[in-house]
Amino acid sequence: MNEPIHAGPLLSAIAEKLSDNGLDDRRRDARLLLAMALNRIEPVLPHEDITVTQDQKSALEKLIERRNDGEPIARIRGYREFYSLDFKISPATLDPRADSETLVDAALSWINQHQASSLSILDFGTGSGCLLLAILANARNAHGLGVDIQKDAIDIAQQNAKNLGLMDRATFMTSSWDENLDPMQIGEDGFDLIISNPPYIPHSDIAGLMPEVQKYDPMLALDGGENGLDAWAALAPIMSKRLKPEGAIFVEIGAGQEHDVCGLFDQSHLQYFGSWADLSGITRCLGFRHKKKSM
Repeated sequence: MNEPIHAGPLLSAIAEKLSDNGLDDRRRDARLLLAMALNRIEPVLPHEDITVTQDQKSALEKLIERRNDGEPIARIRGYREFYSLDFKISPATLDPRADSETLVDAALSWINQHQASSLSILDFGTGSGCLLLAILANARNAHGLGVDIQKDAIDIAQQNAKNLGLMDRATFMTSSWDENLDPMQIGEDGFDLIISNPPYIPHSDIAGLMPEVQKYDPMLALDGGENGLDAWAALAPIMSKRLKPEGAIFVEIGAGQEHDVCGLFDQSHLQYFGSWADLSGITRCLGFRHKKKSM
């Protein structure tokens, strides 16, 4: 029978085995990896007394190997906290990042300023569903449709909606942008709110991405074509067509893309009305609406 041991020395030994990339906290990773090996959700803290079986030791070594291969902790755990909610992720979905919470903040601010008994939301490239579901969790008067070209991503989004108790207000479907949308899903005159975090990284920049992004995030959700604008060129006219007359669009963009994205949306008769920066001060979200018709 295994005797309880003090967790502190074991956590230090795990941290020593982890590669030092200068970006991650090895002690934090050690606490999380040990917790996973012990089938715990909460991290193991140094002051605890724990019991570790031989099978759990073997599982821990495999987890350490995966982390040293560059696999992010969230990928190993299979979920990521985003906007204070837990989202299941898979190889078909992006690993949600704090930068994307900027879009959720902007959309919720707009919703709060435009009180309505019911709001419809369309999310292009929904992935794990994190953007749409985070908004729905904080806007009880809203319902939404998330579309993604990958069925595996849609399956994950549906699981997240179920886990968060939002199945009654969230629908997901496989579609290349709006190709498979039918009139019943679109509504009489479109959607009140359209959101998107599409692929926007220039193809030539992919090789320079952090290994955990380049190796583990789905390339289909990253590669925005030669100049990073392919998705925007396709989405701008679609969003213009699917947006209600008084509705709003919120999109996540890459660093320095403001001018080009605004230009593409302007060509589709959409007017820029605001921008929001992430925690690093980089413009991360842009807002658009229909241009007012001149008298």
